[in-house]
Amino acid sequence: MSRLSDMLRTQRFDDYRFYHQSTVNQTLHLISAIIFLACYALLFKDPALAGLVGWLAMLTRQTGHFFFEPNGYDAVNDVSNEYKEAVKVGYNQTRKIILLLVWGSAPIALYVYPTLFGLFAPPADRIDFIRHVGALWLAIGIGGGLARMIQLFATRGVTTGLVWVFKVLTDPFHNIALYWNSPLKLLRGEFIDTSIAGADWGEEEAEEAAHSA
Repeated sequence: MSRLSDMLRTQRFDDYRFYHQSTVNQTLHLISAIIFLACYALLFKDPALAGLVGWLAMLTRQTGHFFFEPNGYDAVNDVSNEYKEAVKVGYNQTRKIILLLVWGSAPIALYVYPTLFGLFAPPADRIDFIRHVGALWLAIGIGGGLARMIQLFATRGVTTGLVWVFKVLTDPFHNIALYWNSPLKLLRGEFIDTSIAGADWGEEEAEEAAHSA
């Protein structure tokens, strides 16, 4: 259990220090986390609506990453962007772009093939069409997570893949605890989280456990 805890801490710490230096991005993650909790609440009651809400949360998160997070050489962590992209356990920028392209093509596919080759009943109205999009988006989200998990099983070990899945599912709770004061930093004009440079989550021991798989 100690090893699993170390791996989880390392994945979370790497995600924080490498990819969440912008307080705008942190604030958007806070908003996204709250929306994701609504998605969780809807998941078993109305999966189609949960799919719509979940991707609203995802777009909020990715807006922060693509438009506000610093790119290029990372002076805070003394690593290149190429290094960060290579060691990223979850979805790096390339994988995110592919996933977002699949997400964006879903409404187009349903417009051209309204039943998606018999998967859905013909939509009676616009609301039906939107709900079909939500259901398909939910399937894409789950499928994307499972695909990356299986890829991690093959490339970094089953334990790393399972820890990553647990991290992703619990990220909304962790993001709220971590970024609750980011809007205040942003209002004070702190566009970069300077506390990252001195952050210490016990990463030295955890990193050894996380990357030995």
